[in-house]
Amino acid sequence: MDFKSLYFLGIGGIGMSALARYYRAKGFGVAGYDRTPSMLTRELEEEGMAVIYDDSIDAFNVQLSTLGVTISPADTIVVRTPAVPEDNAIFTYLRQQGYTILKRSEILGIVTRQERALCVAGTHGKTTTSTILAHLLHESHVGTNAFLGGISNNYRSNLLLDKNSDLVVVEADEYDRSFHHLTPYMSVITSIDPDHLDIYNTAAAYQEGFNIYASLVTDTIVLKQGYRLDNTRLKAKVYTYCGEWTSETRPDFFATNIVVNDGQITFDMVGPKVNGEDLSVKNLNLGVPVWVNIENSVAAMAIARLNGVTAEEIRAGLASYTGVYRRFNIHINTPRIAYVDDYAHHPTELEASISSIRRLYPERYIIGVFQPHLYTRTRDFAEGFKQVLRKVDELVLLPIYPAREKPIEGVTSEILGGKVVEKKDLVTYLRERVAKQSRPVAVLTLGAGDIDRLVDDVKHALEH
Repeated sequence: MDFKSLYFLGIGGIGMSALARYYRAKGFGVAGYDRTPSMLTRELEEEGMAVIYDDSIDAFNVQLSTLGVTISPADTIVVRTPAVPEDNAIFTYLRQQGYTILKRSEILGIVTRQERALCVAGTHGKTTTSTILAHLLHESHVGTNAFLGGISNNYRSNLLLDKNSDLVVVEADEYDRSFHHLTPYMSVITSIDPDHLDIYNTAAAYQEGFNIYASLVTDTIVLKQGYRLDNTRLKAKVYTYCGEWTSETRPDFFATNIVVNDGQITFDMVGPKVNGEDLSVKNLNLGVPVWVNIENSVAAMAIARLNGVTAEEIRAGLASYTGVYRRFNIHINTPRIAYVDDYAHHPTELEASISSIRRLYPERYIIGVFQPHLYTRTRDFAEGFKQVLRKVDELVLLPIYPAREKPIEGVTSEILGGKVVEKKDLVTYLRERVAKQSRPVAVLTLGAGDIDRLVDDVKHALEH
């Protein structure tokens, strides 16, 4: 497909902005629209990309004329995120003018056919695992390009570029069956717990979505132990992995000799022999000492080792990994107060986050603040949410973040139990609740909506 420029509708999204940066670095013309300014859109503008926030045709024409951006149906691809509605004026105009309009996943599919793609799929753990993998490869002699689903704390970016490497790390998103557009060389599959039932309708259809995706992988799959794929359709060799090995069946990659000491986690990774080389790595220090990251790092290290990263490079890379924005970020860590913020928004992710904070701070009074994401997800997994949220000592709920959805009658945060607080009142409420505790406290904020906009205020309040 020949094209000289791209116009991004929803350019400020994590995945969209990474693609915009990638093609800008490759010398393509790049411009776009987003509904609201953000840190990401400001960075894109500083990097030379034209961005507007008004979807009127007048604003669109001004953008093209005053900023010297040239686009035409003959040589421009329009990339659209599902978050941009059908009635968006610019989207409607571009359709009427005959532009080729592709989803972000379709453009990403083109990239995966031009490079050797190392894709990370799964209901949860995708962003952390793909970011660890990208960091391990980037810090080694192998190198990589990478499209990340979050902002790497190591690089302050969601994109890594390496002109000398034909590898590309890609987060493979199952929403809207987007990952079916990819052609992975290798893939991690972290989990196949049902989600997005507004798209798939049933757990069986969700499983089938992963079976289709797995059939597209051309070389190797590293699959979390306990999940199954339809082997009759697979072209790839399958290895299994887990964090701490506790089952009867031994996986191919797992962690052993795990030691938690003074906020540090050390362990060894056991791996198979491949082409005569033992892929095990000993004496590992987990750069972000969160229990679930043992499992995520084992998956990432497995793919890295299979692509030639040495044991010494693995040790150095894992120790220097500093995490992903909003993936169990520890903002305060004092003997009196700890404050952690995490993107978790599915019951299994919440389980991992809450269990991690329990392991790190076993003696503390834990206050969990959760903002449910989507009415359909809240409805479909209400029982799972209630079961896992009981594991904090005190539960605070924000109203549901609707994202793309309309309200559903009878579906509110109240059905999950706990104290419901408006966003504007949260900081004051937390300050008062923490002040009343005689025990040391750990506060955990959770959710994929706009709860992140409260993080700085919560941190400031708890520090003072």
